[in-house]
Amino acid sequence: MNLLHSQGFVSQKTIRMIKNVALLPFSALYGLGVNFRNFLYDTKLLKSVQFEIPIISVGNITVGGTGKTPHIEMLIRILKQEHKIAVLSRGYKRNTKGYIETETESAAETVGDELLQVKRKFPDIIVAADENRVRGVKKLRELHPEITLILLDDAFQHRRITPGLSILLIDFNRPIEKDRFLPYGNLRDSKNQIHRAHVIIVTKAPKDIKPIDMRVISQNLNIKPYQTIFFTGSDFGLWKSVYPNSNYPIDIERIKSENWHILAFAGIASPESLQTYARTVSKNVQLIAFPDHHAFTQKDIEKITDKFKAISSEKKILLTTEKDAVRLTDIEIKDSEIRNKMYYVPIQPTVINQDKTDFSAYIKTYIRNAQNDYKFYSTYNQNFGK
Repeated sequence: MNLLHSQGFVSQKTIRMIKNVALLPFSALYGLGVNFRNFLYDTKLLKSVQFEIPIISVGNITVGGTGKTPHIEMLIRILKQEHKIAVLSRGYKRNTKGYIETETESAAETVGDELLQVKRKFPDIIVAADENRVRGVKKLRELHPEITLILLDDAFQHRRITPGLSILLIDFNRPIEKDRFLPYGNLRDSKNQIHRAHVIIVTKAPKDIKPIDMRVISQNLNIKPYQTIFFTGSDFGLWKSVYPNSNYPIDIERIKSENWHILAFAGIASPESLQTYARTVSKNVQLIAFPDHHAFTQKDIEKITDKFKAISSEKKILLTTEKDAVRLTDIEIKDSEIRNKMYYVPIQPTVINQDKTDFSAYIKTYIRNAQNDYKFYSTYNQNFGK
């Protein structure tokens, strides 16, 4: 195939199309497996566990990039004053197995970068990883009986637990109506499983999205009467130093007005999103893209350093994502200029369509009703037996 391209017989676009078509049989097989597994759960041939504690699941049906971690953090901000919260995830790309709790001093490779990001931002929250979610919930309740709420991260496909409230995230920029199963497309679960979600959040939506566009998306997703749909946009916060001990002054307005050169780099599912944001600050933007959840090495730092040093202007800065910053803090960077000029930009989702339903009130109402139900059944069982 490469020989044909090198001889000029076949275009690169045609080669990509042929490769994609070759993936269709594997995509069909993957879809059969996913649908069969869902059938087993839907028909109760495979059992799902429901715990007597409010559990909110946050997940997606496509691979990466829908903003699960920022939305988990949004829920924590809403609920942390009234509830003892625990976050449970499988700890994606960690090099450990079994149940493990995250501490602020933990290494990203041990617990996973997403959980470490949450723990460092909310040190009072219990954050744990376990690839077996049922075991993880049991362990959390055993070790921390004071917990009143559990947030399950990336758990829409994890059907061994039936959450009290299931939140499904869908990226505004990646409509799922015409998407296909992996590896041809981005779907890791069937589109018809949307019906299991109580709440659908369309993430990364433009702040000025029109009501008619929201209605069209709702219709395309076939939202049911029992489901509630929200749209969230992304607020980019103040830049923060990746290495807090650096004392290089940062002035975003000055960077804008003087059109500094920004060298952006990211190891996330959609690194282009960082580039798009950086271009709202400066016209001079370069992007170095790494694989999602990339474990940075000294060789990567050398690559970034070489690119940065090659920029002739003195008005230059390094910018990455918060998730990447978590993975970088374990790496020693001896070059003081690189260390001092390396910043990350936090992202916080904001609900756009709260004119009909207030998101915070919706979530709090679910928890209040769930707690009342559990108290009722607990009292009933004590008085009348199970």
